[in-house]
Amino acid sequence: MSYIPNYPTKWLQELAEGRHTVQAKNPVNYPALTLFRPNNTRRSYTFAEDAMRNLSTSDRLLFERFGYGPITTIPYTSIHHAFETQVIANPQAIAAQHLDESITYAELDRQANRLAALLARHGVSNGDHVALFLQRSIPMLVGILATLKLGAAYVPQHLGVAPEAQLKHVINAASTKVILTLSEFQHLVPVPEGHVCIAIDEVMQQPFNNTSEYAIPFMPHTQIDSNDTCFVLFTSGTTGSPNGVKVTHGNVCNILLTEPGSLGMRPGLKVAQILSIAFDMAAWEILGCLAHGATLVIRGKDFMQAVRQADVVIATPSILGTFDADQCRNVKTVAVAGEPCPKPLADKWASFCTFYNSCGPTETTIVNTMQRHHPAAENLTIGKPTPNNTIYILDEELKPCPIGQIGEMWAGGDCVSAGYIGNDELTQERYAPDPFLGNGRMMFRTRDLGRWTPDGELEHFGRTDDQVKIRGFRVELDSVSGALESAPSCKQAVTLKFDNRNLVAFVRPQTVDVEAAKQKVEAKLPYYCMPKFVVAMDEFPMTSRGKVDKRELMRIAIAQQAAQQTQAGV
Repeated sequence: MSYIPNYPTKWLQELAEGRHTVQAKNPVNYPALTLFRPNNTRRSYTFAEDAMRNLSTSDRLLFERFGYGPITTIPYTSIHHAFETQVIANPQAIAAQHLDESITYAELDRQANRLAALLARHGVSNGDHVALFLQRSIPMLVGILATLKLGAAYVPQHLGVAPEAQLKHVINAASTKVILTLSEFQHLVPVPEGHVCIAIDEVMQQPFNNTSEYAIPFMPHTQIDSNDTCFVLFTSGTTGSPNGVKVTHGNVCNILLTEPGSLGMRPGLKVAQILSIAFDMAAWEILGCLAHGATLVIRGKDFMQAVRQADVVIATPSILGTFDADQCRNVKTVAVAGEPCPKPLADKWASFCTFYNSCGPTETTIVNTMQRHHPAAENLTIGKPTPNNTIYILDEELKPCPIGQIGEMWAGGDCVSAGYIGNDELTQERYAPDPFLGNGRMMFRTRDLGRWTPDGELEHFGRTDDQVKIRGFRVELDSVSGALESAPSCKQAVTLKFDNRNLVAFVRPQTVDVEAAKQKVEAKLPYYCMPKFVVAMDEFPMTSRGKVDKRELMRIAIAQQAAQQTQAGV
Protein backbone atom coordinates (compact mmCIF):
# COMPACT_ATOMS: atom_id res chain seq x y z
CA MET A 1 0.00 0.00 0.00
CA SER A 2 1.24 3.52 -0.76
CA TYR A 3 1.15 6.36 1.70
CA ILE A 4 2.14 10.00 1.32
CA PRO A 5 5.62 10.08 -0.27
CA ASN A 6 8.68 10.94 1.85
CA TYR A 7 7.23 9.38 4.98
CA PRO A 8 8.22 5.74 5.48
CA THR A 9 5.23 3.38 5.60
CA LYS A 10 6.53 1.76 8.78
CA TRP A 11 6.56 5.13 10.59
CA LEU A 12 3.00 5.94 9.59
CA GLN A 13 1.85 2.47 10.60
CA GLU A 14 3.70 2.67 13.92
CA LEU A 15 2.05 6.03 14.53
CA ALA A 16 -1.38 4.50 13.93
CA GLU A 17 -0.56 1.65 16.31
CA GLY A 18 0.29 4.10 19.08
CA ARG A 19 3.97 3.17 19.16
CA HIS A 20 4.86 6.86 19.11
CA THR A 21 3.38 9.83 20.88
CA VAL A 22 2.49 12.93 18.91
CA GLN A 23 2.59 16.62 19.66
CA ALA A 24 0.81 19.17 17.51
CA LYS A 25 1.83 22.80 17.12
CA ASN A 26 -1.75 23.69 16.29
CA PRO A 27 -4.34 21.87 18.46
CA VAL A 28 -7.06 22.23 15.83
CA ASN A 29 -5.54 21.58 12.42
CA TYR A 30 -2.28 19.79 13.29
CA PRO A 31 -0.06 21.25 10.53
CA ALA A 32 3.16 19.97 12.07
CA LEU A 33 3.73 16.81 14.10
CA THR A 34 6.61 15.56 16.18
CA LEU A 35 7.06 11.83 16.72
CA PHE A 36 8.89 10.31 19.68
CA ARG A 37 10.30 6.83 19.41
CA PRO A 38 10.06 4.53 22.45
CA ASN A 39 13.76 5.14 23.19
CA ASN A 40 13.04 8.89 23.24
CA THR A 41 14.92 9.47 19.99
CA ARG A 42 13.17 12.44 18.46
CA ARG A 43 12.25 12.65 14.79
CA SER A 44 10.01 15.29 13.27
CA TYR A 45 7.75 15.29 10.21
CA THR A 46 5.63 18.18 9.04
CA PHE A 47 3.15 15.88 7.31
CA ALA A 48 0.51 18.34 6.18
CA GLU A 49 2.91 21.09 5.19
CA ASP A 50 5.01 18.76 3.05
CA ALA A 51 2.00 17.11 1.44
CA MET A 52 0.51 20.49 0.52
CA ARG A 53 3.59 21.98 -1.12
CA ASN A 54 1.93 21.60 -4.50
CA LEU A 55 -0.95 23.86 -3.41
CA SER A 56 -1.11 27.62 -3.66
CA THR A 57 -1.30 29.60 -0.43
CA SER A 58 -5.04 30.20 -0.89
CA ASP A 59 -5.69 26.51 -1.62
CA ARG A 60 -3.82 25.50 1.54
CA LEU A 61 -6.17 27.67 3.56
CA LEU A 62 -9.23 26.37 1.73
CA PHE A 63 -8.07 22.76 2.15
CA GLU A 64 -8.58 23.20 5.90
CA ARG A 65 -11.57 25.54 5.77
CA PHE A 66 -13.53 23.31 3.41
CA GLY A 67 -12.28 19.93 4.57
CA TYR A 68 -12.76 20.22 8.34
CA GLY A 69 -16.25 19.91 9.80
CA PRO A 70 -17.25 21.91 12.89
CA ILE A 71 -15.87 20.71 16.22
CA THR A 72 -18.79 19.69 18.45
CA THR A 73 -19.07 18.07 21.87
CA ILE A 74 -20.97 14.76 21.89
CA PRO A 75 -23.36 14.40 24.86
CA TYR A 76 -23.09 10.60 25.20
CA THR A 77 -20.37 8.01 24.67
CA SER A 78 -22.82 5.18 23.94
CA ILE A 79 -26.00 5.48 21.90
CA HIS A 80 -28.29 3.45 24.18
CA HIS A 81 -27.55 5.81 27.08
CA ALA A 82 -29.24 8.53 25.03
CA PHE A 83 -32.23 6.20 24.73
CA GLU A 84 -32.25 5.56 28.50
CA THR A 85 -32.36 9.32 29.10
CA GLN A 86 -35.54 9.46 27.02
CA VAL A 87 -36.98 6.60 29.08
CA ILE A 88 -36.54 8.68 32.23
CA ALA A 89 -37.83 11.87 30.63
CA ASN A 90 -40.90 10.43 28.85
CA PRO A 91 -41.57 6.88 30.05
CA GLN A 92 -45.12 6.67 28.69
CA ALA A 93 -44.32 8.14 25.28
CA ILE A 94 -44.76 5.72 22.36
CA ALA A 95 -41.33 4.50 21.32
CA ALA A 96 -42.48 2.47 18.33
CA GLN A 97 -45.53 1.26 16.47
CA HIS A 98 -45.80 -1.59 13.99
CA LEU A 99 -49.10 -2.40 12.30
CA ASP A 100 -51.55 -2.68 15.22
CA GLU A 101 -48.92 -2.91 17.97
CA SER A 102 -47.12 -0.22 19.93
CA ILE A 103 -44.72 -0.02 22.87
CA THR A 104 -43.83 2.78 25.28
CA TYR A 105 -40.30 3.87 26.12
CA ALA A 106 -40.64 2.43 29.63
CA GLU A 107 -41.88 -0.97 28.39
CA LEU A 108 -39.24 -1.13 25.65
CA ASP A 109 -36.53 -0.48 28.23
CA ARG A 110 -37.98 -3.08 30.62
CA GLN A 111 -38.17 -5.74 27.91
CA ALA A 112 -34.62 -4.91 26.76
CA ASN A 113 -33.33 -5.22 30.33
CA ARG A 114 -34.97 -8.62 30.70
CA LEU A 115 -33.53 -9.89 27.43
CA ALA A 116 -30.13 -8.48 28.37
CA ALA A 117 -30.21 -10.47 31.59
CA LEU A 118 -31.06 -13.62 29.64
CA LEU A 119 -28.22 -12.96 27.20
CA ALA A 120 -25.84 -12.47 30.11
CA ARG A 121 -26.84 -15.88 31.49
CA HIS A 122 -25.86 -17.31 28.11
CA GLY A 123 -22.42 -15.76 28.46
CA VAL A 124 -22.80 -12.59 26.39
CA SER A 125 -20.64 -9.77 27.70
CA ASN A 126 -18.71 -6.67 26.66
CA GLY A 127 -16.97 -7.10 23.32
CA ASP A 128 -19.09 -10.03 22.10
CA HIS A 129 -21.17 -10.14 18.94
CA VAL A 130 -24.84 -11.13 18.90
CA ALA A 131 -26.46 -12.18 15.62
CA LEU A 132 -29.79 -10.46 14.98
CA PHE A 133 -31.51 -12.45 12.23
CA LEU A 134 -35.10 -11.26 11.85
CA GLN A 135 -37.45 -8.82 10.11
CA ARG A 136 -38.83 -5.39 10.97
CA SER A 137 -40.73 -5.58 14.25
CA ILE A 138 -40.89 -4.26 17.80
CA PRO A 139 -38.94 -7.29 19.09
CA MET A 140 -36.16 -6.21 16.71
CA LEU A 141 -35.75 -3.05 18.84
CA VAL A 142 -35.69 -5.10 22.04
CA GLY A 143 -32.92 -7.26 20.59
CA ILE A 144 -30.83 -4.27 19.55
CA LEU A 145 -31.09 -2.51 22.91
CA ALA A 146 -30.54 -5.66 24.99
CA THR A 147 -27.35 -6.38 23.10
CA LEU A 148 -26.05 -2.84 23.49
CA LYS A 149 -26.79 -2.76 27.22
CA LEU A 150 -24.28 -5.59 27.72
CA GLY A 151 -21.57 -3.80 25.78
CA ALA A 152 -21.95 -6.29 22.94
CA ALA A 153 -22.46 -5.47 19.27
CA TYR A 154 -25.45 -6.57 17.21
CA VAL A 155 -24.89 -8.16 13.81
CA PRO A 156 -28.05 -7.69 11.71
CA GLN A 157 -29.32 -9.73 8.77
CA HIS A 158 -32.76 -9.63 7.16
CA LEU A 159 -34.28 -13.10 7.28
CA GLY A 160 -36.12 -14.12 4.14
CA VAL A 161 -33.75 -11.99 2.05
CA ALA A 162 -30.27 -13.11 3.07
CA PRO A 163 -29.52 -16.63 1.75
CA GLU A 164 -28.55 -19.36 4.20
CA ALA A 165 -24.94 -19.35 2.96
CA GLN A 166 -24.64 -15.67 3.86
CA LEU A 167 -26.12 -16.23 7.32
CA LYS A 168 -23.56 -18.98 7.94
CA HIS A 169 -20.77 -16.72 6.71
CA VAL A 170 -21.88 -13.93 9.05
CA ILE A 171 -22.07 -16.28 12.05
CA ASN A 172 -18.61 -17.61 11.34
CA ALA A 173 -16.98 -14.26 10.52
CA ALA A 174 -18.49 -12.46 13.53
CA SER A 175 -17.79 -15.35 15.98
CA THR A 176 -21.23 -15.06 17.53
CA LYS A 177 -22.44 -17.02 20.57
CA VAL A 178 -26.14 -16.23 20.46
CA ILE A 179 -28.62 -15.69 17.62
CA LEU A 180 -31.71 -13.56 18.23
CA THR A 181 -34.70 -14.04 15.95
CA LEU A 182 -38.51 -14.18 15.82
CA SER A 183 -40.44 -17.38 16.46
CA GLU A 184 -42.10 -17.41 13.03
CA PHE A 185 -38.69 -17.32 11.32
CA GLN A 186 -36.77 -19.60 13.66
CA HIS A 187 -36.84 -22.43 11.13
CA LEU A 188 -34.87 -20.26 8.69
CA VAL A 189 -31.94 -19.77 11.06
CA PRO A 190 -28.90 -22.07 10.64
CA VAL A 191 -27.83 -22.71 14.24
CA PRO A 192 -24.27 -24.07 14.49
CA GLU A 193 -23.28 -26.43 17.27
CA GLY A 194 -22.59 -24.54 20.48
CA HIS A 195 -24.87 -21.63 19.55
CA VAL A 196 -28.09 -20.59 21.28
CA CYS A 197 -31.04 -19.33 19.24
CA ILE A 198 -33.57 -17.20 21.12
CA ALA A 199 -36.96 -16.02 19.81
CA ILE A 200 -37.29 -12.49 21.21
CA ASP A 201 -41.07 -12.37 20.89
CA GLU A 202 -41.42 -15.51 23.03
CA VAL A 203 -39.31 -13.94 25.77
CA MET A 204 -41.42 -10.77 25.63
CA GLN A 205 -44.63 -12.75 26.10
CA GLN A 206 -43.49 -14.27 29.39
CA PRO A 207 -44.91 -12.73 32.61
CA PHE A 208 -42.70 -10.56 34.77
CA ASN A 209 -42.41 -12.30 38.13
CA ASN A 210 -39.70 -13.31 40.53
CA THR A 211 -40.08 -17.06 39.95
CA SER A 212 -39.86 -17.08 36.16
CA GLU A 213 -36.57 -17.74 34.41
CA TYR A 214 -37.39 -14.53 32.54
CA ALA A 215 -37.46 -12.39 35.68
CA ILE A 216 -34.99 -9.53 35.67
CA PRO A 217 -32.15 -10.12 38.16
CA PHE A 218 -29.92 -7.36 39.40
CA MET A 219 -28.28 -5.85 36.34
CA PRO A 220 -24.66 -4.89 37.02
CA HIS A 221 -23.49 -1.67 35.41
CA THR A 222 -21.55 -2.39 32.25
CA GLN A 223 -18.78 0.06 31.50
CA ILE A 224 -19.04 0.88 27.80
CA ASP A 225 -16.47 3.00 26.03
CA SER A 226 -16.95 5.08 22.90
CA ASN A 227 -14.45 2.76 21.20
CA ASP A 228 -16.61 -0.32 21.89
CA THR A 229 -18.34 -1.75 18.83
CA CYS A 230 -22.02 -0.83 18.49
CA PHE A 231 -22.88 -2.96 15.46
CA VAL A 232 -21.17 -4.99 12.78
CA LEU A 233 -22.55 -4.25 9.34
CA PHE A 234 -21.77 -6.61 6.50
CA THR A 235 -21.30 -5.02 3.10
CA SER A 236 -23.37 -6.27 0.19
CA GLY A 237 -20.58 -8.53 -1.08
CA THR A 238 -21.21 -7.81 -4.76
CA THR A 239 -17.51 -8.41 -5.52
CA GLY A 240 -16.95 -11.35 -3.16
CA SER A 241 -17.83 -12.48 0.35
CA PRO A 242 -19.45 -9.75 2.48
CA ASN A 243 -17.05 -7.99 4.84
CA GLY A 244 -18.08 -7.08 8.37
CA VAL A 245 -17.45 -3.43 9.29
CA LYS A 246 -16.99 -2.66 12.98
CA VAL A 247 -18.88 0.55 13.80
CA THR A 248 -18.27 1.95 17.28
CA HIS A 249 -20.52 3.79 19.72
CA GLY A 250 -18.36 6.87 19.20
CA ASN A 251 -18.91 6.64 15.45
CA VAL A 252 -22.70 6.33 15.87
CA CYS A 253 -23.11 9.02 18.53
CA ASN A 254 -21.10 11.47 16.45
CA ILE A 255 -23.50 11.39 13.48
CA LEU A 256 -26.81 10.77 15.26
CA LEU A 257 -26.44 13.17 18.19
CA THR A 258 -25.19 16.21 16.27
CA GLU A 259 -26.74 18.45 13.65
CA PRO A 260 -27.58 17.97 10.86
CA GLY A 261 -27.41 14.17 11.34
CA SER A 262 -30.04 14.33 14.09
CA LEU A 263 -32.52 15.50 11.38
CA GLY A 264 -34.55 17.44 13.93
CA MET A 265 -35.82 14.27 15.63
CA ARG A 266 -37.48 15.00 18.97
CA PRO A 267 -40.37 13.89 21.18
CA GLY A 268 -43.70 14.23 19.41
CA LEU A 269 -42.34 13.50 15.94
CA LYS A 270 -42.60 10.25 14.00
CA VAL A 271 -39.74 8.63 12.11
CA ALA A 272 -40.41 6.09 9.35
CA GLN A 273 -38.54 2.78 9.59
CA ILE A 274 -38.63 1.49 6.04
CA LEU A 275 -35.13 0.13 5.35
CA SER A 276 -33.67 -3.34 5.82
CA ILE A 277 -31.99 -3.85 9.19
CA ALA A 278 -28.96 -5.19 7.27
CA PHE A 279 -28.46 -1.72 5.73
CA ASP A 280 -26.47 0.83 7.76
CA MET A 281 -29.04 3.57 7.09
CA ALA A 282 -31.56 1.55 9.14
CA ALA A 283 -29.45 2.42 12.20
CA TRP A 284 -30.03 6.09 11.32
CA GLU A 285 -33.77 5.49 11.45
CA ILE A 286 -33.84 3.24 14.53
CA LEU A 287 -31.12 4.50 16.85
CA GLY A 288 -31.57 8.11 15.78
CA CYS A 289 -35.28 8.00 16.61
CA LEU A 290 -34.92 6.27 19.99
CA ALA A 291 -32.00 8.48 21.04
CA HIS A 292 -34.14 11.60 20.55
CA GLY A 293 -37.43 10.42 22.06
CA ALA A 294 -39.42 10.30 18.81
CA THR A 295 -41.80 7.53 17.70
CA LEU A 296 -40.58 4.94 15.22
CA VAL A 297 -43.20 3.94 12.64
CA ILE A 298 -42.11 0.48 11.46
CA ARG A 299 -43.50 -0.36 8.07
CA GLY A 300 -45.24 -3.53 7.03
CA LYS A 301 -45.42 -4.50 3.37
CA ASP A 302 -46.75 -1.07 2.42
CA PHE A 303 -44.04 1.62 2.39
CA MET A 304 -46.51 4.45 2.02
CA GLN A 305 -48.52 3.49 5.09
CA ALA A 306 -45.50 4.38 7.23
CA VAL A 307 -44.34 7.36 5.18
CA ARG A 308 -47.77 9.03 5.22
CA GLN A 309 -47.60 9.13 9.02
CA ALA A 310 -43.98 10.21 9.32
CA ASP A 311 -42.37 13.55 10.00
CA VAL A 312 -38.87 12.26 9.17
CA VAL A 313 -38.01 9.94 6.26
CA ILE A 314 -34.61 8.41 5.51
CA ALA A 315 -34.24 6.53 2.23
CA THR A 316 -32.16 5.81 -0.82
CA PRO A 317 -33.07 7.91 -3.86
CA SER A 318 -34.36 4.78 -5.59
CA ILE A 319 -36.83 4.11 -2.78
CA LEU A 320 -37.82 7.76 -2.37
CA GLY A 321 -38.50 7.96 -6.09
CA THR A 322 -41.25 5.34 -5.75
CA PHE A 323 -43.23 7.49 -3.29
CA ASP A 324 -45.97 9.87 -4.33
CA ALA A 325 -44.69 13.15 -2.89
CA ASP A 326 -48.17 14.69 -3.11
CA GLN A 327 -49.36 12.16 -0.50
CA CYS A 328 -46.46 12.99 1.83
CA ARG A 329 -46.97 16.68 2.55
CA ASN A 330 -46.87 15.90 6.26
CA VAL A 331 -43.18 15.00 6.00
CA LYS A 332 -40.94 17.67 7.53
CA THR A 333 -37.47 16.27 6.86
CA VAL A 334 -36.05 13.88 4.26
CA ALA A 335 -32.49 12.55 4.03
CA VAL A 336 -31.21 10.44 1.15
CA ALA A 337 -27.93 8.57 0.74
CA GLY A 338 -26.56 5.31 -0.60
CA GLU A 339 -26.46 6.24 -4.30
CA PRO A 340 -26.51 9.38 -6.47
CA CYS A 341 -29.69 11.42 -6.16
CA PRO A 342 -31.32 12.83 -9.32
CA LYS A 343 -31.70 16.60 -8.99
CA PRO A 344 -35.37 16.56 -10.14
CA LEU A 345 -36.16 14.22 -7.24
CA ALA A 346 -34.35 16.47 -4.76
CA ASP A 347 -36.07 19.57 -6.16
CA LYS A 348 -39.53 18.01 -5.81
CA TRP A 349 -39.14 17.07 -2.13
CA ALA A 350 -37.19 20.18 -1.18
CA SER A 351 -40.11 22.28 -2.39
CA PHE A 352 -42.13 21.40 0.72
CA CYS A 353 -39.74 19.94 3.31
CA THR A 354 -36.17 20.11 4.56
CA PHE A 355 -34.17 17.91 2.21
CA TYR A 356 -30.66 16.58 2.82
CA ASN A 357 -28.52 14.96 0.16
CA SER A 358 -25.90 12.89 1.94
CA CYS A 359 -22.98 10.61 1.19
CA GLY A 360 -20.77 8.13 2.98
CA PRO A 361 -19.96 4.43 2.83
CA THR A 362 -20.64 2.04 5.72
CA GLU A 363 -17.02 2.40 6.80
CA THR A 364 -17.54 6.10 7.57
CA THR A 365 -20.66 5.46 9.66
CA ILE A 366 -23.86 5.94 7.66
CA VAL A 367 -22.97 9.35 6.14
CA ASN A 368 -20.16 11.82 6.68
CA THR A 369 -21.22 14.65 4.36
CA MET A 370 -24.61 16.36 4.15
CA GLN A 371 -26.14 19.22 2.19
CA ARG A 372 -29.46 20.91 2.78
CA HIS A 373 -30.76 21.32 -0.75
CA HIS A 374 -32.94 24.16 -1.97
CA PRO A 375 -34.94 23.89 -5.22
CA ALA A 376 -33.49 27.17 -6.46
CA ALA A 377 -29.91 25.86 -6.13
CA GLU A 378 -28.18 25.42 -9.47
CA ASN A 379 -26.38 22.26 -8.41
CA LEU A 380 -27.12 19.32 -6.13
CA THR A 381 -24.03 18.58 -4.05
CA ILE A 382 -23.27 16.20 -1.19
CA GLY A 383 -22.49 19.16 1.06
CA LYS A 384 -19.78 19.45 3.67
CA PRO A 385 -18.18 17.27 6.34
CA THR A 386 -20.43 16.57 9.30
CA PRO A 387 -19.23 17.59 12.81
CA ASN A 388 -15.86 16.28 14.01
CA ASN A 389 -15.16 14.82 10.56
CA THR A 390 -12.88 15.71 7.69
CA ILE A 391 -12.81 15.17 3.94
CA TYR A 392 -9.65 15.29 1.88
CA ILE A 393 -9.58 15.38 -1.94
CA LEU A 394 -6.33 13.60 -2.78
CA ASP A 395 -4.54 12.58 -5.94
CA GLU A 396 -3.11 9.16 -6.78
CA GLU A 397 -0.02 9.91 -4.67
CA LEU A 398 -2.27 10.91 -1.75
CA LYS A 399 -1.35 14.58 -2.05
CA PRO A 400 -4.09 17.22 -1.75
CA CYS A 401 -5.63 18.29 -5.06
CA PRO A 402 -6.01 21.98 -5.87
CA ILE A 403 -9.44 23.35 -5.05
CA GLY A 404 -11.79 22.61 -7.95
CA GLN A 405 -9.82 19.61 -9.23
CA ILE A 406 -11.39 16.15 -9.16
CA GLY A 407 -9.69 13.65 -6.88
CA GLU A 408 -10.49 10.76 -4.59
CA MET A 409 -12.27 11.45 -1.32
CA TRP A 410 -10.60 10.25 1.87
CA ALA A 411 -12.58 10.57 5.11
CA GLY A 412 -11.10 11.35 8.51
CA GLY A 413 -12.28 12.17 12.01
CA ASP A 414 -14.80 10.53 14.33
CA CYS A 415 -16.70 8.90 11.45
CA VAL A 416 -13.92 6.43 10.63
CA SER A 417 -14.97 2.96 11.76
CA ALA A 418 -12.72 0.35 13.37
CA GLY A 419 -11.98 -1.75 10.27
CA TYR A 420 -13.07 -5.11 8.94
CA ILE A 421 -13.56 -8.26 11.00
CA GLY A 422 -11.05 -10.96 10.16
CA ASN A 423 -9.67 -9.18 7.11
CA ASP A 424 -6.51 -7.33 8.09
CA GLU A 425 -5.32 -7.17 4.49
CA LEU A 426 -8.43 -5.27 3.34
CA THR A 427 -8.30 -3.06 6.44
CA GLN A 428 -4.74 -2.05 5.62
CA GLU A 429 -5.73 -1.42 2.00
CA ARG A 430 -8.66 0.89 2.78
CA TYR A 431 -7.67 2.49 6.11
CA ALA A 432 -4.48 4.53 6.56
CA PRO A 433 -2.95 6.76 9.25
CA ASP A 434 -4.30 10.29 8.87
CA PRO A 435 -1.31 12.59 8.28
CA PHE A 436 -3.45 15.72 8.58
CA LEU A 437 -5.08 15.05 11.96
CA GLY A 438 -2.22 12.94 13.32
CA ASN A 439 -2.44 11.70 16.92
CA GLY A 440 -2.84 8.12 15.72
CA ARG A 441 -6.09 8.96 13.90
CA MET A 442 -7.04 6.99 10.81
CA MET A 443 -8.58 7.99 7.49
CA PHE A 444 -10.61 5.88 5.08
CA ARG A 445 -10.38 5.60 1.32
CA THR A 446 -13.96 5.98 0.12
CA ARG A 447 -13.22 5.34 -3.58
CA ASP A 448 -15.64 8.18 -4.33
CA LEU A 449 -14.54 10.92 -6.71
CA GLY A 450 -15.26 14.51 -5.82
CA ARG A 451 -14.13 18.12 -5.98
CA TRP A 452 -14.68 21.29 -3.98
CA THR A 453 -16.88 24.04 -5.40
CA PRO A 454 -15.69 27.63 -4.90
CA ASP A 455 -18.06 27.99 -1.95
CA GLY A 456 -16.81 24.85 -0.19
CA GLU A 457 -19.33 22.16 -1.09
CA LEU A 458 -18.53 18.72 -2.47
CA GLU A 459 -19.56 17.72 -5.94
CA HIS A 460 -19.76 13.94 -6.32
CA PHE A 461 -18.50 12.34 -9.52
CA GLY A 462 -19.25 8.71 -8.85
CA ARG A 463 -16.85 6.04 -7.69
CA THR A 464 -13.41 5.25 -8.99
CA ASP A 465 -14.81 2.01 -10.35
CA ASP A 466 -17.52 4.04 -12.14
CA GLN A 467 -14.84 5.94 -14.02
CA VAL A 468 -14.45 3.72 -17.08
CA LYS A 469 -12.54 3.67 -20.33
CA ILE A 470 -14.59 3.77 -23.55
CA ARG A 471 -12.70 3.71 -26.86
CA GLY A 472 -9.62 4.75 -24.90
CA PHE A 473 -11.32 7.78 -23.32
CA ARG A 474 -12.08 8.10 -19.63
CA VAL A 475 -15.81 8.49 -18.95
CA GLU A 476 -17.57 9.25 -15.67
CA LEU A 477 -20.79 7.25 -15.71
CA ASP A 478 -22.59 9.63 -13.35
CA SER A 479 -21.94 12.52 -15.74
CA VAL A 480 -23.79 10.64 -18.48
CA SER A 481 -26.64 9.84 -16.09
CA GLY A 482 -26.80 13.49 -15.06
CA ALA A 483 -27.14 14.59 -18.68
CA LEU A 484 -29.94 12.09 -19.27
CA GLU A 485 -31.75 13.26 -16.11
CA SER A 486 -31.87 16.79 -17.51
CA ALA A 487 -34.30 15.57 -20.18
CA PRO A 488 -37.98 16.47 -19.69
CA SER A 489 -39.88 14.14 -17.32
CA CYS A 490 -36.80 11.98 -16.61
CA LYS A 491 -36.83 11.11 -12.92
CA GLN A 492 -33.73 8.93 -12.77
CA ALA A 493 -31.03 7.53 -15.04
CA VAL A 494 -28.38 4.84 -14.65
CA THR A 495 -25.47 4.35 -17.03
CA LEU A 496 -23.35 1.19 -17.32
CA LYS A 497 -20.28 0.17 -19.26
CA PHE A 498 -21.44 -2.48 -21.75
CA ASP A 499 -18.11 -3.25 -23.40
CA ASN A 500 -14.87 -1.44 -24.27
CA ARG A 501 -16.60 0.61 -26.95
CA ASN A 502 -20.10 1.21 -25.63
CA LEU A 503 -22.21 2.47 -22.78
CA VAL A 504 -25.84 1.57 -22.12
CA ALA A 505 -28.29 3.60 -20.11
CA PHE A 506 -31.68 3.26 -18.43
CA VAL A 507 -34.17 6.01 -17.67
CA ARG A 508 -37.46 6.11 -15.89
CA PRO A 509 -40.40 6.39 -16.23
CA GLN A 510 -41.24 4.58 -19.43
CA THR A 511 -42.79 7.74 -20.88
CA VAL A 512 -39.39 9.49 -21.14
CA ASP A 513 -38.61 10.56 -24.69
CA VAL A 514 -35.47 8.49 -25.29
CA GLU A 515 -34.37 10.53 -28.32
CA ALA A 516 -34.70 13.78 -26.36
CA ALA A 517 -32.62 12.25 -23.56
CA LYS A 518 -29.90 11.27 -26.06
CA GLN A 519 -29.88 14.82 -27.40
CA LYS A 520 -29.09 16.08 -23.89
CA VAL A 521 -26.03 13.81 -23.79
CA GLU A 522 -24.99 14.92 -27.27
CA ALA A 523 -25.28 18.58 -26.29
CA LYS A 524 -23.34 18.30 -23.02
CA LEU A 525 -20.75 15.54 -23.46
CA PRO A 526 -18.24 14.23 -26.03
CA TYR A 527 -19.40 11.78 -28.69
CA TYR A 528 -17.93 8.74 -26.97
CA CYS A 529 -20.26 9.32 -23.98
CA MET A 530 -23.35 8.60 -26.08
CA PRO A 531 -24.96 5.32 -24.90
CA LYS A 532 -25.36 2.57 -27.50
CA PHE A 533 -29.00 2.42 -26.48
CA VAL A 534 -31.23 3.92 -23.81
CA VAL A 535 -34.00 1.83 -22.26
CA ALA A 536 -37.01 3.53 -20.70
CA MET A 537 -38.81 1.64 -17.92
CA ASP A 538 -41.34 2.48 -15.23
CA GLU A 539 -39.29 1.15 -12.32
CA PHE A 540 -35.69 0.08 -11.88
CA PRO A 541 -34.96 -3.26 -10.22
CA MET A 542 -33.69 -2.76 -6.69
CA THR A 543 -31.51 -4.71 -4.29
CA SER A 544 -32.71 -5.68 -0.81
CA ARG A 545 -31.00 -2.52 0.47
CA GLY A 546 -33.02 -0.22 -1.72
CA LYS A 547 -30.36 0.59 -4.30
CA VAL A 548 -30.54 0.15 -8.06
CA ASP A 549 -29.70 -3.44 -8.97
CA LYS A 550 -27.04 -2.88 -11.66
CA ARG A 551 -26.51 -6.59 -12.17
CA GLU A 552 -30.13 -7.00 -13.21
CA LEU A 553 -29.91 -3.93 -15.45
CA MET A 554 -26.89 -5.45 -17.21
CA ARG A 555 -28.88 -8.63 -17.83
CA ILE A 556 -31.63 -6.47 -19.37
CA ALA A 557 -29.03 -4.71 -21.53
CA ILE A 558 -27.69 -8.03 -22.82
CA ALA A 559 -31.23 -9.15 -23.64
CA GLN A 560 -31.88 -5.81 -25.36
CA GLN A 561 -28.82 -6.24 -27.58
CA ALA A 562 -29.82 -9.81 -28.45
CA ALA A 563 -33.27 -8.57 -29.44
CA GLN A 564 -31.78 -5.85 -31.65
CA GLN A 565 -29.48 -8.36 -33.35
CA THR A 566 -32.42 -10.68 -33.98
CA GLN A 567 -34.43 -7.86 -35.56
CA ALA A 568 -31.46 -6.96 -37.74
CA GLY A 569 -31.12 -10.57 -38.85
CA VAL A 570 -27.65 -10.97 -37.36
